[in-house]
Amino acid sequence: MNIHIYTQVQAAVSSGNPVVALESAVVTHGLPYPRNLELAREMEQIVANLGATPATIALIGGQIRVGMSAEDLRHLAESSHPRKVSLRDLAACVVGGEDGGTTVAATAFIAHRAGIQVFVTGGIGGVHRGQPFDISADLPVLASTPIAVVCSGAKSILDLPLTLEWLETHGVPVVGYQTDQFPSFYSRLSGLPVDFRAESVGQVAAFARAHWDLGLKSAVVVGVPVPEESEIPQDAAEDAIQRALADAERDGIHGKATTPFLLSRMSQLTGGQSMQANLALLTHNARVGAELAASLAQKRGAQA
Repeated sequence: MNIHIYTQVQAAVSSGNPVVALESAVVTHGLPYPRNLELAREMEQIVANLGATPATIALIGGQIRVGMSAEDLRHLAESSHPRKVSLRDLAACVVGGEDGGTTVAATAFIAHRAGIQVFVTGGIGGVHRGQPFDISADLPVLASTPIAVVCSGAKSILDLPLTLEWLETHGVPVVGYQTDQFPSFYSRLSGLPVDFRAESVGQVAAFARAHWDLGLKSAVVVGVPVPEESEIPQDAAEDAIQRALADAERDGIHGKATTPFLLSRMSQLTGGQSMQANLALLTHNARVGAELAASLAQKRGAQA
């Protein structure tokens, strides 16, 4: 499959310099224009300011892009009917010559193919509430792709205990960045323990390196809590989630439309608080991801 790697990204990967992959479904399906473009630019700038090369991954006219020009990013943000692209959608998007925003699954897969070790997102997919056989395509990719995924846990509209059970069964470790608990997206705590607590990005890098040096091929999920000032208390978030789920059931929302519907409804029910929390955790995760990429690059340089 044809993957176009942006010149700056290819140069950074080839020279062993830090690179951070960024997903694009949040640009195409998470936010309205022009806020989606502003967020994409802000996350790229944060990564660049910390000495890493940003690599936003998406499809433009059916071509997979790893890293994007300013014109590409604007085109994607303004695209009228982009496809939401998970693994099974990649070929359809390529053959159809479509624009597409990549999910966690597709972004992690493409980033690894391009030689990138760190990927930043908001929240991973997981097991859906009340439907234990409805499992996001993100999870099998995490079980088979050696990449560090910096996130604020799984989206709290999902079944977090079952999601963690799935990750445990399939050998995907969860590292808590300065936390003992798996973050629950809008809230800093979930009551669910992580496998390892890391106080610094250096410790996260050491953990990831030890995991992969053992020959293990799964991702390392790095749970980073939403900044405290932007958090929604767990009880308030859960109340809004239950109301949003009831609305989805009433309106017959299912499949790919479910998550965008629930996130939009959550924003309405919380008076925009959930959207602000989402934006805050994304930009914070970009900072942590850039620092982690730099730490992993340093360790590679020391071993060379």
